[in-house]
Amino acid sequence: MLESYIRKRLTEKPILLMTHIVLGYPSLEDSFNIIRAMVEAGVDLMELQIPFSEPIADGPVILSANQKSLSAGTRVAQCLDFTREITRTFDIPFLFMTYYNILFKYGVEKFVSRMAETGLKGAIVPDLPPEEGKDYQSAMVQKGLSPIYIFSPTTTASRMQYINGFAKGFVYCVARKGVTGEATTFSESLGDYLLRCRENTHLPLAVGFGVKDKSDIDFLTGNADIAVIGSETIRLVEEKGVSAVSGFIRGLR
Repeated sequence: MLESYIRKRLTEKPILLMTHIVLGYPSLEDSFNIIRAMVEAGVDLMELQIPFSEPIADGPVILSANQKSLSAGTRVAQCLDFTREITRTFDIPFLFMTYYNILFKYGVEKFVSRMAETGLKGAIVPDLPPEEGKDYQSAMVQKGLSPIYIFSPTTTASRMQYINGFAKGFVYCVARKGVTGEATTFSESLGDYLLRCRENTHLPLAVGFGVKDKSDIDFLTGNADIAVIGSETIRLVEEKGVSAVSGFIRGLR
């Protein structure tokens, strides 16, 4: 189970690192090399995003990576096949991050079954609220996968408690309103928000949206369980290439 893995890992480290890549960006071969570099640098778990034409939760950096991956011909079937190879090669948990349109078109139960077959541990589907995802939740539980749900700074305590009733593995706490990749102020108000998150779920807390360097990780240590680094690594690949990834990840500890 994903939660058990996280809690065991937290006995060894004060905070875990989760990275995010867009499959097929810059290419599937590069995706494999990026994943290998991240795992060797000590990443604890990873989101694999299936490229989508309208990734509404994502900012310009990840949006651009989605568009370039799609333009290069990356498709859902390729992502599933690629993921099977990844989970057999690397010994950390991997999750899909995607949007409901992909599940709906593929067939929710069929898609979840394929996820389980590939060795994934869960999924983040940010545009699917629990009220509208009963078939998804049922399929995920049946296959032993973790549906990851999201808290935001505007989520009320009662709503957090409701979401907690459906969440498995961990809860993804977005650090601010808006989309990925924009600046986040790591301050007392963020700490207060994370304390409120902690009070309303029994699950580990992952924090993303704007985490970009060691000082951010240091702030989150003690306030959260998992720091999520997404746009910054994609920006780094865009500017300096795949070879820059390993040193960047190692520098976050």
